[in-house]
Amino acid sequence: MSGRRGSTETENSPHRAGGRRTAGRAADPGKGGADKDISDTRPTSRAKPKPKRSTKQKVLWVTAGCTALLVLAGGAVYYRLNSNITTFDGDALSKDRPEAAAPDAQGRTPVNVLMIGSDSRGNGNSDLGGGGDDGARSDTAILLHVYADHKHAVGISIPRDSLVNLPPCKLPNGKWTKEQTNVMFNSAFSVGNTDQGNPACTQNAVEKLTNLRVDHTIVVDFSGFAAMTSAVGGVEVCLPNDIHEGDLNPNLGHKGKLVFAKGRQKVSGQAALDYVRVRHGIGDGSDIGRTKRQQAFLSSLIKEVKSKGMDPTTLLPLADAATKSLTVDPDLGSAAKLMSFAMSIKDVDLHNIKFLTAPWRYEGPRVALVHPDVDQLWAALKADRTIDGQDASAQSPAATDSAAPSAAPTAEATPTPAADAKNAEIKVAVLNSTGESGLGSKGAEAVKGAGYTVTTVGNAAGKPRSTTVVEYGTGERTAAESVAKLFPGATVQPGGRGLSVVLGHDFAAANPASAAASAPGAPGAPAPLPTSVSGTARSADDDPCANVSYG
Repeated sequence: MSGRRGSTETENSPHRAGGRRTAGRAADPGKGGADKDISDTRPTSRAKPKPKRSTKQKVLWVTAGCTALLVLAGGAVYYRLNSNITTFDGDALSKDRPEAAAPDAQGRTPVNVLMIGSDSRGNGNSDLGGGGDDGARSDTAILLHVYADHKHAVGISIPRDSLVNLPPCKLPNGKWTKEQTNVMFNSAFSVGNTDQGNPACTQNAVEKLTNLRVDHTIVVDFSGFAAMTSAVGGVEVCLPNDIHEGDLNPNLGHKGKLVFAKGRQKVSGQAALDYVRVRHGIGDGSDIGRTKRQQAFLSSLIKEVKSKGMDPTTLLPLADAATKSLTVDPDLGSAAKLMSFAMSIKDVDLHNIKFLTAPWRYEGPRVALVHPDVDQLWAALKADRTIDGQDASAQSPAATDSAAPSAAPTAEATPTPAADAKNAEIKVAVLNSTGESGLGSKGAEAVKGAGYTVTTVGNAAGKPRSTTVVEYGTGERTAAESVAKLFPGATVQPGGRGLSVVLGHDFAAANPASAAASAPGAPGAPAPLPTSVSGTARSADDDPCANVSYG
């Protein structure tokens, strides 16, 4: 793989990756007036004037010229993209795989894509902070489920320290390992100890864990990630506090220089890598907190790309930057297939792109996935149901587009207050006292929509409340009153430490669709996800300052 990329001049310089955009516009057809005839401006008295071309003829010639230039320029980039892409060994995939998803009534099929971030030291990655040891490790793994309607998508982060059972995996010498039990999830990528990592082994592990067939796997290393962020002109991020060199490198022994100031900023290249990799100095310094920031970063990256337009003109420079450090499964191993996949999800609205972390709990220094919560999550995806219980496959695009207003009558009754930048610093727990499934996540969505940080979504202790109450701790009454405006008729009252929204039957009555959508016993429906899972999801349009740390 490294041999194919050694001649790429900019691969080790992420800040120069954006320069390749010029390849897509070799000439400007608006300059140099190809249709302009010198005889039109300098006629001689004796020369017979040449007949002028009609406006229609000029348009045809200019259009033809532009088309030819775009084809030639695009073809050069297209050829380079194909030569950039590396595929892994498809024979290393397990022979015992889950069945592919069946098409829905309209012939549409959901797609599962495993996205892996690698810290391989090869391909110039060590200069960007890649692993110092031989081999490659997986810093990030997200299973992206694109629903059959191609109007919804959800990315599930699998904590790298999760303890899982690892199925047999193929080694570089052609032999297969034996099944392993209770090992760290990210160890799958290191099987074989090569600089390229073992994407097939990670895909095998995910299919074993989820019972979902992974249709495609994409591995991006540090160089590719840095180049992508530069190609889009930077990505907006937010830090809850200042970050110094010592936070990025705890072995430094002192605080060091300021790397990131508290608040919003745009990052690209090395700075973008530092943001998604930093653990210490924020929250409890855990990998879980870093996962939240990675989800926030991906949300902002998607927002940036969509704001520029999801079309080949925008995607080609981005793909050119990414593919220099991209490894994919054999079925995705061409520029045409990559572009086709990207274009297939261009109509997914930002709010319908969700990110969440697989349900987890600490188990010593490691992480254990929580059952049955995580099983219900995989079952929901297998049934192509969104995390709030909706059946995405059964919805037509028109029905999907019109569903939001009817699902949120509270928003119609009382407009959501505009998000204040300071709201992200206010932490709110959302508790459902009614016993009706789905309300907690609906309430959390309203709170997050106003820019507040949701810390917990769960069930309230004690008797059901008839009306919604916002409980507050010492010095937090003003914040409680602001939060209460999100819930018409809600009252505020002193409570324990922090802010808690306790949803009552008034909220259930105003949101019947939420409860009905995830009602147990619906024909063919899997068990609804606990609100402690669904309510923690981030939407791609969420405030980048919200929910970016843990502990």
